Amino acid sequence: MIAIIDYGVGNLFSLTASLNYLGAETKVTSDAADLEAADKIILPGVGAFEDAIKKLEGTGLIDTIREQIAAGKPMLGICLGMQLLFEESHEYGIYKGLGLVKGKVVSIDEDLKAAGRQIYVSPAGEETLKVPHIGWNALSFKEDEPLFKYINQGDCVYYVHSFYGRDCSESTIATSEYGITITGAVRSGNVYGTQFHPEKSGQTGLNILRAFIDM
Repeated sequence: MIAIIDYGVGNLFSLTASLNYLGAETKVTSDAADLEAADKIILPGVGAFEDAIKKLEGTGLIDTIREQIAAGKPMLGICLGMQLLFEESHEYGIYKGLGLVKGKVVSIDEDLKAAGRQIYVSPAGEETLKVPHIGWNALSFKEDEPLFKYINQGDCVYYVHSFYGRDCSESTIATSEYGITITGAVRSGNVYGTQFHPEKSGQTGLNILRAFIDM
């Protein structure tokens, strides 16, 4: 069984539907006993970091999450759920994360400005590189990572975010290009995170979820 943590900030329907389509047994829960009974854990999330970490703390599940990870249970953070895995976030302040992945969460807009790439006007007159970063981008990933065993280099995944993980090279297992290099996925031991939404990424996303189910 895969326990999907419900702490009030996740888009749970499409994720649960995708996993069920793949034949996985799932349970949306905020009960520590369910996390202990599960084979795997998923931490979803949409919205702002500060609100999300406070709500996650309010569930009383953080100690249980740490215990289950220490026991070797695979865990996947998705979008904001991935950002919560980091040491800290600089989203409208500085907030402490779970510290399961080294690095910090920073603004795409600020880094695009620093790189002189905030806005690019195409020959057709279309502005690109807008923030939030919304849309499909090709994924470049480490070949030996089990999370990507069913996909190919350059397959596209769907992003919706304004902040991203940085200073995390030792844990980065996939990236996408958006004027700057965006951290697409991370891994620290049995803890995985995807900045993109696999449940919204068509067949490629389903294949990534299938690989997680296999773990």
